[in-house]
Amino acid sequence: MLSRAWRHTLVRHATLAVLGLLVAVVVLMSVDDFRNRQLTELAYMALAAGGLTLLTGINGQISLGHGAFMAIGAYTTALLLQDPETALPLPLVLLASLLVALVVGVLVGVAAARLHGPYLAGATLTLAIAVPGIARYFSTTLGGEQGLRVTSPEPPAWFLDALFFLTGTEPSNSQYYAILGWTLLVVVFFLLANLIRGRVGRRWAAVRDDEVAAELAGINLARARVSAFTVSAAVAGLAGALMAIQIRLAAPTAFELTLSLTLLTAIVLGGLGTLSGAIIGSVVLVYTARIATDVGTAQGLDSIAAAELAPLVYGTVMILVILLAPAGLVGSLLRWRAARAARGADRRTTPPAARPTDPHHPDGPADQQRRPVATTKGDQP
Repeated sequence: MLSRAWRHTLVRHATLAVLGLLVAVVVLMSVDDFRNRQLTELAYMALAAGGLTLLTGINGQISLGHGAFMAIGAYTTALLLQDPETALPLPLVLLASLLVALVVGVLVGVAAARLHGPYLAGATLTLAIAVPGIARYFSTTLGGEQGLRVTSPEPPAWFLDALFFLTGTEPSNSQYYAILGWTLLVVVFFLLANLIRGRVGRRWAAVRDDEVAAELAGINLARARVSAFTVSAAVAGLAGALMAIQIRLAAPTAFELTLSLTLLTAIVLGGLGTLSGAIIGSVVLVYTARIATDVGTAQGLDSIAAAELAPLVYGTVMILVILLAPAGLVGSLLRWRAARAARGADRRTTPPAARPTDPHHPDGPADQQRRPVATTKGDQP
């Protein structure tokens, strides 16, 4: 019964989500505030990378402007959290940021559905450049180059009481935001995983694999592209809201083209089309910069020179992954497992008469490999 239930997609994903959330809470409650801030950064980067994985890896639409949707979510959050006395509850703020990014995603997705390949990449690249410029132009409302300060809400009383009851300690604000970020990450990835494995995800994948065959099968190509773009933009907006709450600022410099390229790099490193690859790629990018900076500082470099090591390490890691794991870290692992399973299935289904009889062949019979080759006197020199 347990084995049958585990084969059910919803049950398996729900079990993994609950276990993942429990592990995340235990880890977050056992580390200091600095590590909690790092893990919160990892959460919103992985969240945005997961949305981009759905768009690029599953549906096949190349986006170079996903940082723009993060900016939309961040500025929506900043506008709603300006005054702590009149600010909305945090769940409503996050929902509003998601909905605003979703609406913009629908508008951009309708236009993007008419574009393909480099044309779509160029359009989203324009979006990534335009959104920070809009924030600078409307400086009175959006703060210009200095951005908008975000008043981070205090943890609710029920949350403090629940964690004190479970752990016996009072959580700090950093732990609260970290738990909030990882809860959002687990819940969103649970929903995305079921969406990808369902009928909608199969339609997205069919459009990516062969547009002509998908259209002949009755799939509306434009609707599939727009829906994928919309969901991806909404996830990115939620990630931007979490980012604004964490850093307490929504400024144009935080959402430049570099952010969009970083997200694209993360899903390529982890493996296109896999949510776990989005997390692995985000881990590599978030912690590579920290490790490179610490190593440079330990070697006697100043802070600026040590920070400049991060792009060099990014490039080196990217080249190594392309050479050694062309499908990404998780993607190459999945391919290796599938190839190994296919070889095992072939060996089990191949009849003995069809197998090689050469004793020196690796697939030859074991008794023939162990049996010595008989010789006669006439064979000897």
